[in-house]
Amino acid sequence: MKRHVTVLGGGLAGSEAAWQLARRGWNVTLVEMRPVRSTEIHVSDRLGELVCSNSLGADGRNPAGLLKDELRTFGSLIMEAADQTAVPAGKALAVDRTAFSAFITERLSSLPSVVIERREAVTLPEGPVILATGPLTSPSLSDALSEALGGLDLYFYDAVAPVVAAESLDMAVIYRRDRWGESGTGDYLNCPMEREEYDQFVAALTSAERALLHDFEKPRYFEGCMPVEVLASRGPQTLRFGPMRPVGLERPDGSRPYAVVQLRAETADQRSYNLVGFQTNLKWKEQARVFSMIPGLGHAEFLRYGVMHRNSYVDAPRCLNKLRLNGRPDVWIAGQLSGVEGYVESCAMGLAAALELDALTGGRESVPWPEETATGALLARLADQTGKRFQPVNVNRGIFPPLDDAPKRASREDKAQAVYRRGITALAEMLQSRPDLKSPEGRE
Repeated sequence: MKRHVTVLGGGLAGSEAAWQLARRGWNVTLVEMRPVRSTEIHVSDRLGELVCSNSLGADGRNPAGLLKDELRTFGSLIMEAADQTAVPAGKALAVDRTAFSAFITERLSSLPSVVIERREAVTLPEGPVILATGPLTSPSLSDALSEALGGLDLYFYDAVAPVVAAESLDMAVIYRRDRWGESGTGDYLNCPMEREEYDQFVAALTSAERALLHDFEKPRYFEGCMPVEVLASRGPQTLRFGPMRPVGLERPDGSRPYAVVQLRAETADQRSYNLVGFQTNLKWKEQARVFSMIPGLGHAEFLRYGVMHRNSYVDAPRCLNKLRLNGRPDVWIAGQLSGVEGYVESCAMGLAAALELDALTGGRESVPWPEETATGALLARLADQTGKRFQPVNVNRGIFPPLDDAPKRASREDKAQAVYRRGITALAEMLQSRPDLKSPEGRE
């Protein structure tokens, strides 16, 4: 007789968890409230819809790439969707967001052991349950979770960058080049600014009218998705050392601009582009006014304006034990709700929750993730109680154990590759000792 599990939330973490458990012999009820009840940021009822950037971050032999390859090792649905719907983005993995979520929806809908229920979950059902409703968890379910957590209510804010139509861009001003790449080639479009243009832009940006928050909500931002106007308010040069950094983006004539705004394809056909690093909470009319000051965007057609939305997460070190909810051992929390930040990180927590649930309910030992793996490093941070106040964590070299044999003068790239190699080795050793954890296709 097949075991049954309920997965609440059809985002990246919930979709990944449902996929992993279905392939391991579970009957899965996947509950997604859209389209019965939508959110302020979603635009469709598809599973795995991306609501911020269309980039899943760096790929390759580095910490971010390690996390992606760990997921690929376990036959991740999300990574398969990303690889199948990728759009040009230099060394990053970006996707056509519509094709990406359509791929995930079709694959899960085709599984006979997965039943997708379109309804709002207002309570925590009897388990086993994976709660992966994400940062925009409905108020009713948030209240139920808060009650289970003893009244805790934590949150932060995310912002989304605007998208412009490619045909409205002034290509006489804009040039194509990846950072440190060959001039005239690459996946990014670059809008160069001189000193006077930059100063005027920053002045307009910092004085522009922002969308109002509720009086009782004090904004707490996650550094990885900081509104551009908040960054600019930290100092007049902040953007030049952040999203508008000009180094490695020289013009075709070899001259270096004072600052650069980069555009990245939003879809595979490259008919639309998003402003890289320009998440914003400006009012829409102000976005049109201020961002049209960017060279090459003087007549830009804004297909989507940036917005900011409140995100929720639990105090993982106090509330979770390897994603299992203290006080409700039949509930696992995955995705951003667990305290990670980022698309791939959320997906990884969906995988980790599924493997942990499958192992423990099957009478096997807990999954021994090594801290040298990206997934293990994330889980270790979610369990770390040394900080005064828990904040969401994403994958970066700083969350991994130190490299014992790294030369003192090793380059950043060399260190990143060393972290990657060590992590891949640690993952292989874990799977050798625990073959029951392998992806069904990878078992002998």
